[in-house]
Amino acid sequence: MGTHVIKMPDIGEGIAEVELSVWHVKVGDMVVEDQVLADVMTDKAMVDIPSPVHGKVIALGGQPGEVMAVGSVLISIEVEGAGNVKESAQPAPVKQAPVEAPKVEAVVESKPVAAPAPKAAVCQGPMVARAADERPLASPAVRKHALDLGIQLRLVRGSGPAGRVLHEDLDAYLAQGQSNASTVSSAYIQRTDEQQIPVIGMRRKIAQRMQDATQRAAHFSYVEEIDVTAVEELRAHLNEKHGATRGKLTLLPFLVRALVVALRDFPQINARYDDEAQVITRLGAVHVGIATQADIGLMVPVVRHAEARSLWDNAAEISRLATAARNGKASRDELSGSSITLTSLGALGGIVSTPVLNLPEVAIVGVNKIVERPMVIKGQIVIRKMMNLSSSFDHRVVDGMDAALFIQAIRGLLEQPATLFVE
Repeated sequence: MGTHVIKMPDIGEGIAEVELSVWHVKVGDMVVEDQVLADVMTDKAMVDIPSPVHGKVIALGGQPGEVMAVGSVLISIEVEGAGNVKESAQPAPVKQAPVEAPKVEAVVESKPVAAPAPKAAVCQGPMVARAADERPLASPAVRKHALDLGIQLRLVRGSGPAGRVLHEDLDAYLAQGQSNASTVSSAYIQRTDEQQIPVIGMRRKIAQRMQDATQRAAHFSYVEEIDVTAVEELRAHLNEKHGATRGKLTLLPFLVRALVVALRDFPQINARYDDEAQVITRLGAVHVGIATQADIGLMVPVVRHAEARSLWDNAAEISRLATAARNGKASRDELSGSSITLTSLGALGGIVSTPVLNLPEVAIVGVNKIVERPMVIKGQIVIRKMMNLSSSFDHRVVDGMDAALFIQAIRGLLEQPATLFVE
């Protein structure tokens, strides 16, 4: 038997160190070639580290949240044959991680003092009490399965990496026979438990970027109300006529088209600001970042050259990128290079929001939810579909008047949607 040591690979782009985000294996596990061993976080994306060999994990080189240099020992695997480490070099100077799950997996456990979890279930019991606003990690398929079963995911303990809820966790939860009555009664039990959650991986990166954005840019927000009745009617008509052959359209590709057209008259908004070099770069191309919520955090995949895409082409690209981001498969190139960002919470969009700029961009357009309201038009009260755009700008680059005129231009385009396509 020999030892194969895997070192932190060179991710490229001059990156000298990365953050170890999560382990998918532990000491004692048997692994096969191409199995994902760990996820690491660069400045731009999450990267999978696969195994090049079959063997048994004998040592881990770091803990989740640790910043590791390229070339440092990541993991040691016992393999058949000689391996890639000489006997004289043993033992390798790597840190031995405990056999139990890494720390990041433990933070999802929350134990009510009056109701200890059953021992026979997955992860010492399938039920866990999370805060009402805490979003448990789970894939879209698991979320849909839980919805179909009528299970609240926040009550299910996850056995996957970083506490991710798996299909088998749902099965274990059901097997425990957690009734609605017991769930309601346990809600009134006095609790004294606490959680300490390390800010690592994507969450740390998001926190750093949000902090940098609010500290460096001079944010100001502008909110405008838009009547989207006409564009929604057009969308429904196009879906009825072409949906089966070209795909269904959401409102987002219409918003992207409105951005493209409006930016022709406001080139100072389709720009990036290097505040260290004191240089503003205005772009002819419109690379639209689409803020997307994934299990690992907020990601912004980029629709490149939106100005050269048709309505359906933009729709298909938005869908492809959103799926890749949610599944953690978006590449570094797909997550960088935007010139303006579009953010939407869909049906949860609320009335008003104050989105944070995605530096080095100077503008972000936020979409709030559509609601039907009575409006007075030509002296008559009619029901219209109304939506607010809540947008933020960097006042160091964009004047307030230009920001207001830009959003007003988008409003005009959406309220008279034929103008989106008139050249």
